[in-house]
Amino acid sequence: MPPLDPDEYEAMWVTGVSEVVVATAGETLVGAYYLKPNGPGLGRHIANAGYVVDPAWRGQGVGRRLVEDSVVRAPTLGFDAIQFNFVFESNPARSLYERLGWRQVGRIPNALPGGEAALVYWRMV
Repeated sequence: MPPLDPDEYEAMWVTGVSEVVVATAGETLVGAYYLKPNGPGLGRHIANAGYVVDPAWRGQGVGRRLVEDSVVRAPTLGFDAIQFNFVFESNPARSLYERLGWRQVGRIPNALPGGEAALVYWRMV
């Protein structure tokens, strides 16, 4: 997948975001996540979250700590659940999400070029 262009980055990581949390090792940024309402109105009590971990730090527990922190932080921001709208079927983080209590509640066929599906995951916090 190509990187986000500036407008996509703004929409994903800035506009409407309730919280951004970063993980550092000394002065090095090693990961981050955001929490924001998954939708307006009646759906705003459910958070959407997105996580990123520097490739050099993957497999060292950074992602797990970010995900666990988001579960603790979400209720302090007024959310009672977290939903991931677009988890690629091949995403290795799926097993982490499942171990931490997320369950697959939907499947979007042919979401990516080449026919890969995307999955929707949800859990109460």
